Amino acid sequence: MAKCLSFTGSADFLYRSFFSYSGLRSVKTEFPDGTTMHCWVPKSQKLSKPNLLLVHGFGANAMWQYGDLLHHLMPRFNIYVPDLLFFGESKTVRPERTEAFQAQCVMRLMEAHGVHKMSLVGISYGGFVGYSMAAQFPEAVEKVVLCCTGVVLEEKDLREGLFEVANLDEAASILMPQTPEKLRELIRFAFARPLIKGVPSYFLSDYIDVFCTDHVEQKKELIQALIKDRQLSKVPRIQQPTLIIWGEQDRIFPKELGYRLEKHIGDNAKLVMIKNAGHAVNIEKPKEFAKNLKSFLIDSRLSPRSKNPSHRQRHFLIWPTP
Repeated sequence: MAKCLSFTGSADFLYRSFFSYSGLRSVKTEFPDGTTMHCWVPKSQKLSKPNLLLVHGFGANAMWQYGDLLHHLMPRFNIYVPDLLFFGESKTVRPERTEAFQAQCVMRLMEAHGVHKMSLVGISYGGFVGYSMAAQFPEAVEKVVLCCTGVVLEEKDLREGLFEVANLDEAASILMPQTPEKLRELIRFAFARPLIKGVPSYFLSDYIDVFCTDHVEQKKELIQALIKDRQLSKVPRIQQPTLIIWGEQDRIFPKELGYRLEKHIGDNAKLVMIKNAGHAVNIEKPKEFAKNLKSFLIDSRLSPRSKNPSHRQRHFLIWPTP
């Protein structure tokens, strides 16, 4: 009897109901090349509102990663929350696994929904995809928020010990846990203060069954494509105003990558380092995360590094000092 009850599945149902209650609807879009993209889109698009794309990372699905932000953002934006390929209900028969291809698919999806201008938020892997969208489609992407996104990592960083994992196989085994022990390890990596002690293995196994058993090989290929032959010199510099949010105690993408990313983008970027938070900063510090998002996204008059000192002070008054 107990095995019939999935706490993770029940929570997922509640998130789905909440998204629908918040004014979004679930839509699948099929493309002729064998690609299917799922997305939460507005039930009623308001032309007076700007469009905002929320791109998820690895881990639980997009609803779990952005559910707590909806009530902050829905009044101000037309919200779009897609499933990336091999997550949720999105898939493809195409062989490409790069973030550039993911970005192209998301852009096709947005165009299919009649969206040609947008700002975007990308968490972790979703930030890789969002960054690529900004680089490939600069006329469509207006503002960018990157959260704990190691876009500027290099393959040599893995060999030189920047990360706590030794190789890609070890990274994949943590990011796609198949046992309760590996899920505990992922939680310890993702949170500055992981509340994992005493959690029964049943709950962890249930989470794995719901979120970590589909498209395992394809997701490994996504991780491999991120790092293989990656060099900073090959990463384009995006031109959009960009907010970078990082957890100071991030153990998956160390904070050094946040400083490196800010330097790489240049004057259009601003880094906010949030204390007492790890990789899952959007979950550990949801109020601070939302506050920074709203400050950056809603004040459309200012770029991250306004040359007017009074403007700069007003724009960053609530932001923590890196």
